[in-house]
Order: sequence, then C-alpha cells, then structure tokens
Amino acid sequence: MDKLTLYIGNKNYSSWSFRPWLAMEGCGVPFDDVVIPFDFPAGNPRFRDISPTGRVPVLHHGDFRVWESLAIIEYIAELFPDAGIWPEDPRARAQARAISCEMVSGFRALRNACPMNIRRAKGKIDLPDGVMADVVRIETIWRETRERSGGPFLLGAFSAADAMYAPVVNRFEIYDLVSSADTLSYMAAMKAHPAWQKWQTAALAETWIVPEDEA
Repeated sequence: MDKLTLYIGNKNYSSWSFRPWLAMEGCGVPFDDVVIPFDFPAGNPRFRDISPTGRVPVLHHGDFRVWESLAIIEYIAELFPDAGIWPEDPRARAQARAISCEMVSGFRALRNACPMNIRRAKGKIDLPDGVMADVVRIETIWRETRERSGGPFLLGAFSAADAMYAPVVNRFEIYDLVSSADTLSYMAAMKAHPAWQKWQTAALAETWIVPEDEA
C-alpha cells in the first residue's frame, strides 16, 4: 500500500486536523503527519500546494488526495475495515455517523467563540448567544450515547465519533463550560487516551502564536 501522509495545521489550534489524526492514531492506522503552521493571516499559502481547497487537513495516499475531516475518516475506514474506525453494530455505526455529521454541520456558536487551544489556561470568557445552547446539545449527545453503549467512550470503544468531538473536550475544559459528573467522566476518558496525550505533548511543544485563536 502507498504511504499515507496527513497534512495538518498547528496541533495547538487546528481542530479539524485533530479529528482525522486522532481517529487514525487512536485506531492504530499507520501514517505520517506533516505540520504546516497557521503562521500567516487566514492560513498559509503553502496549503494551496498540498490541498485543492487551500485548507488542511488533507490526506495524501500516493498520488490521491482526500480533504475534509470526515471524508478522510471515511476513506481510512474503507482502507482499514478492521481498525474499529466505526462501530461494528449497524445501529451504533449509524448513530456514530449521525452525531459526527451533526458536529460537521452544527455548533457554530461554540466553535466561533471558543477556539481550540491546547496551551490555554483554564478560564471563563464572555459568551455570545447560542454558545450554551450548543453546550447543552453536545452534553445530551454524550450522555445519551454513553448510556446506550455503557461507555467509556461514546459508542463503547473508541471510534471516529469520539475523534469528531475531541476538540469540544478541549473547549469545554479550557473555557470552563461544563460541570456535570457525566460530562467530566467522558472528558477524562478522552484525555487519558494515549493518542490524545501524544497530540497534546506535541501541541504543548509548539511555539507558534496565532492571535485570532487566542480567545
């Protein structure tokens, strides 16, 4: 098989890069990653050289390219059907995809007001309208899926659905948005995962500062 190379932005800030990276690393898929930092306003011109959209993440598989986080995850699931990217049970798999699509299409208030920032010290900020409604909906998703599956992750074992919500774990923590025991339990399980810790270690070692992502 041709080598898989995932091009990503800064590990401290790039939430959409975090998602496929965590799915692949967390499920044991072999790949290389290449960080191209957000060190220019509105991105980096080098993104155009590796991605048809001029954005990251983008996966290179030989001369084939896949962009958009969820599309990358789906492609990896096709290449590695035994890796556990999605749950085996058809209903659990459908639910995992449904909540992953909801992550892609929704929660804009939370994403816009509270950028992912691994280095940020915990502390509240003034929140615009809509953020707490997003928080409530996400907590409901986490609670209901874990009640059905038995946890510790959303669908039982770690899967792409957890990777899709991983940046939210960081947002909930650093902006001090949640306090329920069930939510904190899920967040603890995610932060204890070896793939999360590997990403976090690399993010904390970065020195780039992107002012617009420093809420």
